[in-house]
Amino acid sequence: MDRFLIAADSALRTLFATPQASQPSPAAALPPVQLAAPQARLSGALMRVNHVGEVCAQALYMAQACVTRDEALRQDLLVAAKEETDHLAWTRERLDILHSRPSLLNPLWFTGAFCIGLAAAGVSDRASLGFVVETEKQVSAHLQSHLHRLPEEDAPSRAIVARMQEDEERHATQALAAGAAPLPAPAQWLMRAAAKVMTTTAHYI
Repeated sequence: MDRFLIAADSALRTLFATPQASQPSPAAALPPVQLAAPQARLSGALMRVNHVGEVCAQALYMAQACVTRDEALRQDLLVAAKEETDHLAWTRERLDILHSRPSLLNPLWFTGAFCIGLAAAGVSDRASLGFVVETEKQVSAHLQSHLHRLPEEDAPSRAIVARMQEDEERHATQALAAGAAPLPAPAQWLMRAAAKVMTTTAHYI
């Protein structure tokens, strides 16, 4: 019960509080940039999608931490969730600077991701770790596509996305080292399909 109370607190903080990063944003050392209106709208839409991804990451890691009986794994998941909180704060800060907003559907995205995380963790710890690996692989590819799409002039957003990609790839490597089991192809396909729906919707709403 304590774990689920902690998860509920995390949900409230993720959805309704201003996230606090433990590390400075990768954009902090860069000079501010003035973007033309179309560029600012594109950057805002892409960073909104990335913010949604971090909302989902909080849900996934907290759900998995709630279920596992392996205390060492639980601590690893909580550490990863803390790093994802940095990403959440950085993307939210960038959205504010771009005069954009988070997705209006964040409560839905959080709930869905939490349920998926519970289901994966309920199978086994190895399956849960396999889900982390596949999720982070897909997120890394998604972030790489954003590096191609973000305006060249938007160095702050690009710096944030590049750092996020680096962290996500490290999370996948750590999960593999911890004994992740490969996910079956149908599960991977379903994850890609769900991610496509989420990212397409969050681009606008």
